[in-house]
Amino acid sequence: MRPFRFLADPSEVVNGKALAATARRAEAMGYSALMIPDHLVDILAPVPALATIAAVTERIRIGTFVFNNDLRHPAVLAHDLASLDVLSDGRLEIGIGAGWNVPEYEAIGLPFDRTPVRVERMKEGVAVLKGCFAEGPFSFSGTSYTIGEYDFLPKPVQKPHPPFLIGGGGRRTLTFAAREANTIGLAPRILANGRGDPRSITVAATAEKIEWVREAAGDRFDDLEFNIYPSMSEVTVTDHARDEARKLIDRMRDRTGYELTEDELLEAPHIFIGTIDFLVDKFVRLRKQLGISSILLGAVDELAAVVERLAGT
Repeated sequence: MRPFRFLADPSEVVNGKALAATARRAEAMGYSALMIPDHLVDILAPVPALATIAAVTERIRIGTFVFNNDLRHPAVLAHDLASLDVLSDGRLEIGIGAGWNVPEYEAIGLPFDRTPVRVERMKEGVAVLKGCFAEGPFSFSGTSYTIGEYDFLPKPVQKPHPPFLIGGGGRRTLTFAAREANTIGLAPRILANGRGDPRSITVAATAEKIEWVREAAGDRFDDLEFNIYPSMSEVTVTDHARDEARKLIDRMRDRTGYELTEDELLEAPHIFIGTIDFLVDKFVRLRKQLGISSILLGAVDELAAVVERLAGT
């Protein structure tokens, strides 16, 4: 089994001094990486935030959870990412996705294409990134991007490229991730109303997703890392987990029409509700059952006690 790697999200809007203090604290606590999301909302933009973190730390890795491929040309993004890998002495991890947050698209007049179109564009984006990171000139001709025999510099420190995190809740994206990513992000499926599908967060549904990955990955499967993160509910440390679970089940039913049992919800990989002891036992069980070892916990201090007990074990 892989050792646990815990990730945190320090994207709160603060000044550089405060961000530096948070980054140093996370490094001392045993976090493996600090991951910045990529949304046009009230959070720090990922590239300057990650550069700041890299400058004030020595060991902790930096990354994104995750870049929206539609917001930047991948060749421009490649320049930023290679620069971050150089600045951090090879500590970068690249999370990238096809984009999903419709209001952001609408706010800036960016067309929100159908899921297959966005996913295909993201696939091309990953190909461009990897081509830019490779040695020598690179050419690419796709539906969305064209590169003409250009040698992109600087090159990243990590060879052949920094590790990629690609995730999803559907078979199409997870099949691509199985073939191209180093870390597979397991995510809920999204319903037509934009809500997460409660049926897709259960242990059984997660096991099915992992089997999709196994089928597509072939010989790569044993080298893949699996990641989970809290979704559809905030992290809640409580002695009254079933009461909280019942409230969440009712909200999910009202939003989606689907209802889980309390046990299904509390055992679901994406639901972090319970005591510290319960969550520690749950993460150990998920690693044993499903091979999940990478866990995004949220804010740095939120589940510090879990990190203290499990990081690196």
